[in-house]
Amino acid sequence: MSDEEIDEYPDGSVRLRNPHIQLMDQDILYHLALGSESHDLVSMFGDVKFVCLGGTPKRMEQFAFSIMDEIGHKLPAGTTLLDISRYSYRYSMYKVGPVLAISHGMGIPSVGILLHEVIKLMYHARVRDPIFFRIGTCGGIGIEGGTVVISEDAVDGLLRPTLELPVLGKLLQRPAKLDKKLARELKSLASAEDPYDTVTGRTMCTYDFYEGQGRLDGAFCDYTEADKMHYMTQIHKAGVVNIEMESLSFAALTHHAGIKAAVVCVTLMDRLKNDQVLAPKEVLDEWQSRPQILVSRYIKRYLSMKGRLSLDGPGGSMCVKSPRRFKLVQQESETYD
Repeated sequence: MSDEEIDEYPDGSVRLRNPHIQLMDQDILYHLALGSESHDLVSMFGDVKFVCLGGTPKRMEQFAFSIMDEIGHKLPAGTTLLDISRYSYRYSMYKVGPVLAISHGMGIPSVGILLHEVIKLMYHARVRDPIFFRIGTCGGIGIEGGTVVISEDAVDGLLRPTLELPVLGKLLQRPAKLDKKLARELKSLASAEDPYDTVTGRTMCTYDFYEGQGRLDGAFCDYTEADKMHYMTQIHKAGVVNIEMESLSFAALTHHAGIKAAVVCVTLMDRLKNDQVLAPKEVLDEWQSRPQILVSRYIKRYLSMKGRLSLDGPGGSMCVKSPRRFKLVQQESETYD
C-alpha cells in the first residue's frame, strides 16, 4: 500500500510502523513523563476519543476547563485538573473524559516530537479511532484578523504538500494530508450568528517565523517590501489563505498513523497589510477562543450523538503499575535533552 492510500487499520487502532517498539523492555515517552510499563496507560487513556493540540500550556489549560463545561464533565469533589506531563517540563497535558488537551510548543520540530509520543501513547493505551485537532493561531492572507480558518491542505513554502525530513543521510518525504470530511463537518458547525467569518483553504506551513514567512521585521531581511508583496499575492492566487508553523508535520504524521485530523486556526492579522500583531490583548484572547469554540461544537455534537455527555471521572489521575519504573521515568524525563 502506498503512502497516498494509507488508512487506519480495520479495527481502528493506531499505526506505529516501528517493529523495534515490541522489542523494548519499556517505551519511555520522555517528553510526556509517561512509560508503557511504569503507568497503566490503558486505564489512564483507553477512553480517549479526541486529542486537541495547541501552542501554549496556558491556552490548552483554558481549553481543558472550557471543554469540561461544554460536555458537562464533573470532577470528584476536592479534586482539580491535573497536568499529567508536569514532570517533563516541556509539554502540558490535561484529560477531560474522552478529551486530551496538550500543548505542542512552536514549530515543526516541537510538534513532531510531541506527535511521535502521543501517537505511541494512543497505541499503548489501545485507543480506537482517535480524532486529532490542532487548534492555533496564524497569519491570514487576504482575510482579516479574527477569521477562523479550517485547513483543507497543508503545504510548505514551495507549495508542496509534503513533509521533508533527512533520515540516515537520505531525504524522507511524507504526504501531508488532512481529513476532507472532517474539515467539511467542522465548516458546517460554523454559525451564521458567529460575529466572525469561518473559511476553508490551503495552509502554508513554514520552518521559520521571520524570513520563512516573508516578514520585514526580522534580524535579517535580504528582500524588499515589493518582493514580499509579490510572493504573498502569488501564494494567495494559489489558494493559500493562512500561514503557520505546525500543520505540515501535524498532517503528515497523523496521516502516516492512519489518524483522522484537522487544523483550525484563527488569523491574528492580514499579511497583505502588515507583519506584526497589533490587536490589543483582550481582543487577541477573544480571537484565540474561536477555534476552540468550533472544535468544542464538534466534540459536543459527537458525544451527544453517542449519548456520552455529562461524564464523571478524575481529571487525568495517575495509574502507576510499577513505582520503581515510575520513578525512573520521572528521572529520565527531567534529564532528557
